[in-house]
Amino acid sequence: MKKQISIFAAAIFAAAALTACGGSAEETTAAATEATTAAENTQAGDAQAEESEAPAEAPAELQELVVGASPAPHAEILEAARPVLEEKGYTLKIVEYTDYVQPNLALDAGDLDANYFQHYPYLEQFIAENGSKLASAGKVHYEPFGIYAGKTATLDALADGAKVAVPNDATNEARALLLLEAQGLIKLTEGVGLNATKTDVIENPKNLDILEIEAAQLPRSLQDVDIAVINGNYAIDAGLKVSDALAVEASDSEAAVTYGNVVAVQEGKENDPAIQALMEALTSDTVKEFMETTYEGAVVPLF
Repeated sequence: MKKQISIFAAAIFAAAALTACGGSAEETTAAATEATTAAENTQAGDAQAEESEAPAEAPAELQELVVGASPAPHAEILEAARPVLEEKGYTLKIVEYTDYVQPNLALDAGDLDANYFQHYPYLEQFIAENGSKLASAGKVHYEPFGIYAGKTATLDALADGAKVAVPNDATNEARALLLLEAQGLIKLTEGVGLNATKTDVIENPKNLDILEIEAAQLPRSLQDVDIAVINGNYAIDAGLKVSDALAVEASDSEAAVTYGNVVAVQEGKENDPAIQALMEALTSDTVKEFMETTYEGAVVPLF
């Protein structure tokens, strides 16, 4: 009995000691809960601060697209398309060429992803002559051929035997001859169309001396000839304006319909995502407005 009383007394003393040191069990639990919550809040705040101080995720790296082009207007048009292309995830590297052969050779060799400088008939001719595996990804614009004054100021003033410069490559020479025919200066074999050469001139009432000159050299030849029929891009590059030309291809002419300038790529890559992005950028409203306001009729959008 005495042992039981002793145990009960010890229990009462222990309970009193707990009350004196830390308050009730309920109060102790509440204090511990508050301390835990405060610690959790501090940790959350620290984590939030660390998250806000962390650097923002870097934007995805743009994929480079290398495109060959003649300086004007093609390289200029590509520059206008650059911001649109960047929105699609591509950065543009433009490689400029001043002739019609090297950009196709570079494309065929894989040094370029695409080129933009030529019309489709020229591309077809180049493929046939060189066995290149190239193809068109689509038309973008055409550049009207113009007859520009050299030593003679008007077509009516052309003297007998006047010197007339035309491009020396087959497709562009035919185009030049058709324009001369449209002005009544010569007559070609009926139906020869875009296959015309000097040998197809069957009537030449003024005995014009038709000189075949490399297309890029035509603007420089003006001082030595009476008139020259010049490709649109070379006329632009030389500072010649369509409004100053003595005659220009009609917008509904066979040449205007046929000679659309294309983006060329390696065969089989016409539908690659990068090429499709390039075509979308080049045929955007941004680029159309640039063409119309910059070139004043020397570059005509085909979209």
